[in-house]
Amino acid sequence: MNDLKKNSYNINSQFGEDGIIQKIFEILPNQKEYWCVEFGAWDGKYLSNTHELVVNKNWNGIYIEGNKDKFNLLKKTFVNKNNVLLINRIVDFEGENILDKILKKTEIPYNYDLLSIDIDGNDHSIWESIEIYTPKIIIIEFNPTIPSDIEFVQKKDISLNHGNSLLSLIKLGKLKGYEIICSTFCNAFFVQKEYFELFKIDKNDIKTIWDEETEQPRLFQLYDGTIVLTKDFNLLWNNTKIKKMDLQKIPKMLRYYSDSASIKVFFIEKIKRLWLMLINDRLD
Repeated sequence: MNDLKKNSYNINSQFGEDGIIQKIFEILPNQKEYWCVEFGAWDGKYLSNTHELVVNKNWNGIYIEGNKDKFNLLKKTFVNKNNVLLINRIVDFEGENILDKILKKTEIPYNYDLLSIDIDGNDHSIWESIEIYTPKIIIIEFNPTIPSDIEFVQKKDISLNHGNSLLSLIKLGKLKGYEIICSTFCNAFFVQKEYFELFKIDKNDIKTIWDEETEQPRLFQLYDGTIVLTKDFNLLWNNTKIKKMDLQKIPKMLRYYSDSASIKVFFIEKIKRLWLMLINDRLD
């Protein structure tokens, strides 16, 4: 287990992030004033990575929430707290609602302390869009069902909720001057490269840091076009069972082995091509 992860515990966080954050800032140089930013903040308390910092450790906090009902809950959470700024906006990866422009209207320093990104989709694109501000620590969500050797970035679309692979976030972090130092089940911790040596981490490759990766089913194909999964599994968020033979692109009656010399196969191939043409015309 990663040394930082040994400090895991929850007060409001979900997977031990509260304890990891505390340990990280015990390692980083002390300072008089601390700032954190969290968006998609909900009520500022439920599964929050920053609530403990603002409420009990006197950090300055900026909370951004786009949903009006949730924003009203956010205001109730921090009523009479003068170290908190609440903003009712949806953070985007382009235009007037990018994080840089939102923060530009506040007093937060450019090199503030902690940014928590958890929006179940465009997390990668939001981080990529940040150019002016350089938080020391970034906590960002990844999709834990995507294997560690796959680089996947969700399409830039705020209406989608697909998530991104951890590998894609590690590569983006390196481009932006960050190194990964810890991960929980689905949250990765990045530190500015200049502080990395303070954590005395010998290896921060993805396999070492992400020790909660679970084996995902793999896919292969048979000679006749049948697609097979190596095992049944349940969708993590929907709890729908996917069986080994569920992912078929070609109907069973149209599957055949192309090297077969039978007349029957010849006619099946013709039917298949006609069927595919009809399907493609409907899609167009």
